[in-house]
Amino acid sequence: MAASAAHRPEPQAAPAAPAAPVAPAVPEKEPNAWGQAVAAVAVFAAIGFALWFGPRILPSEDAAPANGVSCPDLEEEPPSAYRDTPGAVTGDVLCRALNRPDLAGLLGTPGETATAASGDNGTAPLTDGKVAQPEAEVTFDTYTVNVSATYNDLTIAQYVNLLETGGQRDHQPLSVLGRPAVFSSDHTMRISIDLANGASGGPVEQGPLARTLTVALDREDRGGSYDITVWSESGGLPEDGVLLGIAEEVLPAVAGPAG
Repeated sequence: MAASAAHRPEPQAAPAAPAAPVAPAVPEKEPNAWGQAVAAVAVFAAIGFALWFGPRILPSEDAAPANGVSCPDLEEEPPSAYRDTPGAVTGDVLCRALNRPDLAGLLGTPGETATAASGDNGTAPLTDGKVAQPEAEVTFDTYTVNVSATYNDLTIAQYVNLLETGGQRDHQPLSVLGRPAVFSSDHTMRISIDLANGASGGPVEQGPLARTLTVALDREDRGGSYDITVWSESGGLPEDGVLLGIAEEVLPAVAGPAG
């Protein structure tokens, strides 16, 4: 029995379990060169778009006015006639209403740009400064347009009678914006000023023919009127429909809806 025990085989150690495979390290993701290039191009494109189209889309304080000229600031206080007249507008208001970007188009000369614009807080002649008469004027190469307002008691009906009494035959009563109105024609006046001799005034000469549309201040024709006058140095005049178109665009900006 002992011998049998001596020849018993020794127990063998169990083989070690194989080590788990080590996962290879994941390399950090490199930036995509193409993606960066596309992003850079997009940024520069956006900047270029803003620089190129921005001034064309957004208003600029330094940009030139659409009509080519700006209305001057009338710094002087209007005469007392303006304070004594309820609802009287000033030359500033008239100039801003007249100096429209589409004025050349309304005149039938859309390719032209205004060369001058002005406003004035004047009073009517022979009234001792008691009747406010503001006016504004815009000049183009072809036509000059003048808009004025007279705050007196003269009605359109009375004005038509004066035209007929004075032998005016080229007049046409009508209604504009629901208000009595009349077309008339007359020559402008030209005054020569000699600056070399102390700004002495020369003789008053007859200027080119002008066409005027006179419109009552209100529907009831209680007195006072707006005048829209157009003329050219060549003597040519636009059709009456041109003055009507200007009145229908400018007067509501001055006086609001017809009263």
